[in-house]
Amino acid sequence: MGTRYIKLFGLIFGIVAVNIAVFSPGFIGAKFGASALSSAFGATLILASALALLYGTYSLIFKLPAAVPIKQIQTQEDYAEALSHYRRVKVLEEPMRLALSQLERIQKKKATLLETLNQRFEASELSYARFVSVIQEIENLFYRNLKSILNRLGAFDETEFKSVTGAGSSKLPPALLQERKAVYNEYLSFTSSSLGTNEEILLKLDKLLLEISRLDSLEIGDIEKMPCMQEIDTLIKQTKYYKN
Repeated sequence: MGTRYIKLFGLIFGIVAVNIAVFSPGFIGAKFGASALSSAFGATLILASALALLYGTYSLIFKLPAAVPIKQIQTQEDYAEALSHYRRVKVLEEPMRLALSQLERIQKKKATLLETLNQRFEASELSYARFVSVIQEIENLFYRNLKSILNRLGAFDETEFKSVTGAGSSKLPPALLQERKAVYNEYLSFTSSSLGTNEEILLKLDKLLLEISRLDSLEIGDIEKMPCMQEIDTLIKQTKYYKN
């Protein structure tokens, strides 16, 4: 969303700059009433500027962004763009807002954890390598959950969902209506469950940071005994055979 606003501000600045250059006496100096050509040129520019601003505002702010192909998603920005595609779907607005918030939070937590590790350990130490490895594993799980959500939502049809839950749904046979509702409830339930897992991941990263900050000295063998490391290991093992 931030990038789109920056682009919009850039568009506005460009339109204003062009109009200043055209109407300023020090540049082109077009003005109304000077001549038929000058008046027509000025009116055309103002109309074109208004249309460009309206279209740009719609395209950048109000138009639903195209879905990003799942296979092309790699960076945090890719995930944010893909999730934003579903943010304007009413029933998915809150889940997507949470997902985008989680996306920002995990980056901040990871940066804080790595900074803390760099302060307490040398990069060549086995303890440092072990912590970094676990952070990477839990981060990979976090992003697999997001990609799984996006895979499911790729088949989510808002129009179909409204036809099942809206006023016209009573026209459908009860058995068929119930079955179709169950399908869409599964989309929402899976999304909620995956976001819940990611919230748990964020909590465990907080706990890991707290446990690391409390350490005075640490042997590599003691790492596996840390309560939070055991919790993270359990969570990772639970999803060892998880597939998107």
